[in-house]
Amino acid sequence: MKEYKYTINGIKFNVEVGDVDGNQVEVIVNGSHYHVELEKDTKSPVKVNKAAAAPTTASGEKVISKPAASSGAAGAVKSPLPGTIMSFKVKEGDTVNAGDTVCVLEAMKMENDVKTTQGGTVKKILVNVGDAVLEGNDIMIIG
Repeated sequence: MKEYKYTINGIKFNVEVGDVDGNQVEVIVNGSHYHVELEKDTKSPVKVNKAAAAPTTASGEKVISKPAASSGAAGAVKSPLPGTIMSFKVKEGDTVNAGDTVCVLEAMKMENDVKTTQGGTVKKILVNVGDAVLEGNDIMIIG
């Protein structure tokens, strides 16, 4: 896999791009795995730079395809918008109720409370303070 580091609107992304197989590629964004299907745009055709194993535009710029919304894990607390994890209000093993704030996410210089939609025990925290997340990324698992 080839690794790239991007900063988009002040949010840092670590992107690993696997080998391109036709129009399919495995991409890891900040630790979340995605199966990406590359689409051909007639106005700005995408071509594969075999040396970098990453899609590029006709002018040679790198392209980041929008990843899937989530991994689909049961009990996942998802990021409501793209941003950076500022702090956690819970730790693994804590019991939470539906509507509890579990972490704080900074987006566009504003702090946003991320709340759980279900009660249970925090089984696994999937990201760290300072990590950039995309909308729909799994933050933690509650079971």
